[in-house]
Amino acid sequence: MTAQPDRPDLPGKPTSASRTTLSHIMTGSDTNLLGTVHGGVIMKLVDDAAGAVAGRHSGGPAVTASMDEMVFLEPVRVGDLVHVRAQVNWTGRSSMEVGVRVMAERWNESTPATQVGTAYLVFAAVDADGRPRPVPPVIPETERDRRRYQEAQIRRTHRLARRRAIKELREKRAAEGFDDTREAREN
Repeated sequence: MTAQPDRPDLPGKPTSASRTTLSHIMTGSDTNLLGTVHGGVIMKLVDDAAGAVAGRHSGGPAVTASMDEMVFLEPVRVGDLVHVRAQVNWTGRSSMEVGVRVMAERWNESTPATQVGTAYLVFAAVDADGRPRPVPPVIPETERDRRRYQEAQIRRTHRLARRRAIKELREKRAAEGFDDTREAREN
């Protein structure tokens, strides 16, 4: 494991060092009005698994900074055994992108699990005072890990460009005399 130039004191960690799978059987209390598992229940499992991976990789507390994307591919039903697989795809100085794959299989059947969702979350490592702290670089181990690393860099570029464009639009509107904050308070 090698250190990165911007973090010479932190040796890198391979993707496998923090990869994890969290499994949970879905019960009646997890359902929505349609009788399938509520998306929020799946999102909590995704956040739990991603948080465990981020904490393992960073060696301490890490908080959810954003959920970039959550895609539900298939409904999950009561009695499904859900497996949430997570790994660090990319690291910055204090942030990490965690990729998550959600699989489901019937608890009482021997059929293969089906992919029912995917998500990308960004976590920030924090110290005891809640301030950002450095994280070890992630070292992709396989071609799939390298592809995920590259895709994560693209998502990061898009996140930053989107934030910059929104900030510029708000500044432009403020300069033109539009006070969106006043409007929001009145509504």
